[in-house]
Amino acid sequence: KSVKSRILEPGYGYLRISQFQSKSADNLVDAINKMKKENKGSLDGLVLDLRNNPGGVLNGAVAVSDAFLTKGMIVYTEGRIADSSLRFNATPDDIIDGAPLVVLVNQGSASASEIVAGALQDHKRAIIIGAKTFGKGSVQTILPLSSDSALKLTTARYYTPSGRSIQAEGITPDIELEPLELSKKDKDEITPLKEADLSRHLDNGNGEQEDDKNDKKDVDTEQMLKDDYMLYEALNLLKGLAILQARIQ
Repeated sequence: KSVKSRILEPGYGYLRISQFQSKSADNLVDAINKMKKENKGSLDGLVLDLRNNPGGVLNGAVAVSDAFLTKGMIVYTEGRIADSSLRFNATPDDIIDGAPLVVLVNQGSASASEIVAGALQDHKRAIIIGAKTFGKGSVQTILPLSSDSALKLTTARYYTPSGRSIQAEGITPDIELEPLELSKKDKDEITPLKEADLSRHLDNGNGEQEDDKNDKKDVDTEQMLKDDYMLYEALNLLKGLAILQARIQ
């Protein structure tokens, strides 16, 4: 199973693709629809994790990119002969309806995962966080020689929509982050006093207060965010983008 997902906080989803298979896009759609159903039919933002994803099927990467893009080129190839030139374009429809998208990458993100990150970055559809990717942007074609042998030949290079070659270059994140360990600070000996702590304080008039959304994270997710600094920062950025987008609208 190449696609895994979970809710990080109410409204904010997490989706990891470990490698691109022929059905990765279908699995992605199913996972996102499930998360949307858990959140009253929509998501406020999504983290797409492509770290240590070595690539896989080209069509899978194109379809995943297309899931978040509504128009424009996704990727193209160029080689020495005309037959090696291919163009892949997006179709109308964004599965998360324009909600903020953050993509995580690192040195282990290669080939098809670089195609996705490059396309979403060039179209300004996502913010890329992490480390510079591997830089595997060459196309291999298998030429059968006999019934039991074949020749794999490099025939072209992959280019992002803006014309950047991925080969030996990789994708540079918008925000570069080093893997760090996040630890919670010990509680202060003296707890700061707030208005609500005072005896006979004046009510705010808003009625019963709602539970803090952050308190609704499950234990496994809290530990996951604690152990994964990049994911923790991606969620914080995603929440900020969602707030800004709501205010602009």
